Amino acid sequence: MGADHVTQPTPYPDVNAVLRELLAAVQTILGDYFVGLYLYGSLSSGDFNPLSSDVDFLVVTTTALPGEVIAALEAMHTRLAAGGSKWAAKLEGSYIPQTALRRYDPAGPAYPTLNEGRFYLAPHASDWVIQRHVIRKQGVTVAGPPPKTLIDPIQPDELRAAVQGILRGWWSPMADTPGRLHSRGYQAYAILTMCRALYTLEYGEVVSKPAATRWAQQVLGERWGGLIEAAAHAWWHDTPFDRFGETVAFIRFAVECSQPLQTPIGEV
Repeated sequence: MGADHVTQPTPYPDVNAVLRELLAAVQTILGDYFVGLYLYGSLSSGDFNPLSSDVDFLVVTTTALPGEVIAALEAMHTRLAAGGSKWAAKLEGSYIPQTALRRYDPAGPAYPTLNEGRFYLAPHASDWVIQRHVIRKQGVTVAGPPPKTLIDPIQPDELRAAVQGILRGWWSPMADTPGRLHSRGYQAYAILTMCRALYTLEYGEVVSKPAATRWAQQVLGERWGGLIEAAAHAWWHDTPFDRFGETVAFIRFAVECSQPLQTPIGEV
């Protein structure tokens, strides 16, 4: 791997500066435990929006980490977040041993996790079936071996099952108790996420928000097309978007589509 891949893993200089700092700190703390540092999420799928996106990362280790190393990682992330960089505060990710990364295990242990500014231990939820697929196919290698050498292929029906679980376990309850949907930008995010979920249900593959949005507008037509177009504009331009009732209805529509399919999604 050339030096450019380590020093310039993304098109965004400020993001790259934080990633260089993160890589150096992680390698220092982990030493021989370090295997690789990878980017997933919007930076690997083509969804990245400098106005609103996070920097999703995964660190792979040789084995589970001892407590003192985990404590050192927590202290390091606290220092990074306090350094004043917008992107240091936007880092979200986890640390996982390479044997555990290979296949998703719903009974797996808790892993060191950084999310919304908090560092804690948490098991990987079923969305990590999808994240593994994304990392394997299009993850950005900051340092380490190619991710496809660390992760077994994920089959289309595994992706569909993961999406069904997320829709029923996370989004369906939110439609019934939708307080979070009043957060800035969350309605638009929810609508675009539903488009991606519907695409995966139909094709057993994961695509970017723009690709899923174009597909959903074409397939779903007038019933949802205007809502999707307005949500996409608000998401990419970080503009106000408040179509609460329609957003809840679209979430419920996607959940309905996650039931055993009797007809193509466009005809539901």
